[in-house]
Amino acid sequence: MKKKTILIASLVLLGIVFGTISLAFIRLPYLQKAILYFTPGINDYTIFENRKVEARNPLPWKIASDYNRIQIPKKYRSEVEKNNTVAWLLVQDGEIIFEQYWDGYSDSSYSNSFSMAKTIVALLVGIALEEGKIKSLQQSVGEFLPAYAEGEKSRITIEHLLIMSSGLNWNESYINPFAHTAEAYYGEDIASTVMNLDVVETPGKKFKYLSGNTQLLAYVVQAATGKKLSEYASEKLWTPLGAERPALWSLDKADGDEKAYCCFNSNARDFARLGQLILQKGVFNNTRILSEDYINKMTTPYRYLEDTTQIYGYQIWIADHKGHKIPYLRGILGQYVAVFPHKNAVFVRLGHLYTRSKVNGHHPDFLIYLDCVDEMLEMRKKINFQ
Repeated sequence: MKKKTILIASLVLLGIVFGTISLAFIRLPYLQKAILYFTPGINDYTIFENRKVEARNPLPWKIASDYNRIQIPKKYRSEVEKNNTVAWLLVQDGEIIFEQYWDGYSDSSYSNSFSMAKTIVALLVGIALEEGKIKSLQQSVGEFLPAYAEGEKSRITIEHLLIMSSGLNWNESYINPFAHTAEAYYGEDIASTVMNLDVVETPGKKFKYLSGNTQLLAYVVQAATGKKLSEYASEKLWTPLGAERPALWSLDKADGDEKAYCCFNSNARDFARLGQLILQKGVFNNTRILSEDYINKMTTPYRYLEDTTQIYGYQIWIADHKGHKIPYLRGILGQYVAVFPHKNAVFVRLGHLYTRSKVNGHHPDFLIYLDCVDEMLEMRKKINFQ
């Protein structure tokens, strides 16, 4: 009798568990994809719908006369390769001086930007601002998005979103299938995900990194310009930058919305153009794309916010390396575009893995890469002086 009771209880429990799981799949259909793929990868553009960011005026990089004469120093090579790096590229004085690819990747291979896309959105905000489509960064988000026009949400400004201080209740996690980021990544209604958020902290007070902030910025840009994000990016950024190949911006569904906080897919050479634009204070190929003032504000840490180590500007990270300010784009799997103003150089690293821990807000792998790049640039200087 006791065994029979235990068996019945177990069956009932299993029924409840499976019933709960089935209900979750019905209510949250994106969970199937989240559980199937479990963790994000650099080739995820192949599992999503995409919209082209057209490159209508290709301008190939100049190749330096001493191209690839320097190499990644032996003492750094194991660190570079253990994280499954697929692309390593260095530009100095507007010319490619070194590049290497692994695992079948090349200078034309697509790779997911992940959160490097946040910086792209910030650049587009700046362009819309300078065109007068956005009047001020102090404008309420609610002036563009009706879902943010009332209550506490109406207090959120465009700048609050740029500096990650919206105070919204976004749960930032790709791995937790019930978190907002996972829902936005694998789901098919990203607008609903971000429009239904609530303010839980005073906007403009505390730094809290939330991908939902960037997604909202994208909707602001679209509302201000009347253009889809990819279309505006092509016209105002990707084409003026002379990108050699169209990028792919992953969508939440067919003909849907761009996953603006991530998922801008391109290659190392074209990603480097973003760093070059920042290096040259808004100018590329003698054409001004953004004002120097906006780039300066974008790459200046906001020091008044609580809970920040003063390493974030407008959707871009800022590192201090040997006394020099290094603005850089960062993606969750170790995607980096770093700017070395004192060396007139740009560095790109793409790959599958990164070091999860942080040192003063920066990942240790990135800090090692900075040392490596610095040594490579010094090596080049010595070779050219011989």
